[in-house]
Amino acid sequence: MSGGSVFFLSDFHLGIPNANESRARERLIVGFLEEIAPRAETICLVGDVFDFWFEYRHVVPKYYTRLLGTLAKMTDSGIPIHFFKGNHDLWTFGYLCDEIGLEVHHGEWAPVLGENEKKFYIAHGDGKGPGDKGYKSLKKIFHLPLNQRLFSWLHPDLGHSLARSWSYRSRVAAPSDESFQKADEWLYQYCLRKLEKEYYDYFVFGHRHLPIHTPVGENSLYVNLGDWLQFHTYAEFDGKRLELLRFPDHTLAGFGRGR
Repeated sequence: MSGGSVFFLSDFHLGIPNANESRARERLIVGFLEEIAPRAETICLVGDVFDFWFEYRHVVPKYYTRLLGTLAKMTDSGIPIHFFKGNHDLWTFGYLCDEIGLEVHHGEWAPVLGENEKKFYIAHGDGKGPGDKGYKSLKKIFHLPLNQRLFSWLHPDLGHSLARSWSYRSRVAAPSDESFQKADEWLYQYCLRKLEKEYYDYFVFGHRHLPIHTPVGENSLYVNLGDWLQFHTYAEFDGKRLELLRFPDHTLAGFGRGR
């Protein structure tokens, strides 16, 4: 790092619940990105930036112009931006990399960052940890190249309509859990299992839609980035400490406080 901060944010779910609310949320996110740009060393978008994203060979979704333009301007200026595929926007095949300049991660990333060389483990978080066997099976189906090709044969209007309908039903069916209990937290348990094999200073995930900032193991920290549907939370690593904060007031956020 050369003096700037690394920023982490996730779960914008742009596109829902309607065009007006999504655009207002998009403007809020663009305002945040423009504010941090002068001191951003790196930015990590940790999944589910879009509620649905599918790239056809010659067609991409017509929405999100303000965000994509801002991201392209930032990468053109030399700010590295890492995009982690989430369970809602895993079907990106080159556009975000080639046209916007993002570095796309298909899974986890484990960089060493900061003055004291802190080791990070970064991933969206879907399908990790114990349980959720049904989704893990579904995820394998979504990742099969044959299934992706079959879906690409649908007209884009029909394909996006079907995908948005499925996304809405899955969200309604999902349990509404607004608490954090370590014994039941799949990603917390996943961190413990990873630490049995290899040490990490920081685990950073999205997916959970809860701002969580809590010690895990003896000397590590688990951070879940919350979302921009309700909490407007992000994490900032200044080279020494990783903090979970709220925008626009930049106050501390999250269950528990750790290093």
